[in-house]
Amino acid sequence: MTEQAVEKWVTLKDVQAYLGVGRDTILQWIAKRNMPAYKVGRLWKFKLSEVDEWIRSGGAADESSISTEAADDKE
Repeated sequence: MTEQAVEKWVTLKDVQAYLGVGRDTILQWIAKRNMPAYKVGRLWKFKLSEVDEWIRSGGAADESSISTEAADDKE
């Protein structure tokens, strides 16, 4: 039987270090922007592949910068 590579779960601190953002930012993204995260007891757990995909799809984009960029395009 062949072994499949299983992605490990990472902690909120791991995601903080990986993305270079603070704890409060991540918690806001979970609450307001549907960041992929799973509550296990009192702890948040993440799959980095899901976090990467969420970021690539624009989940972490700053809404104010999006509207600013759109306004800049019109000038």
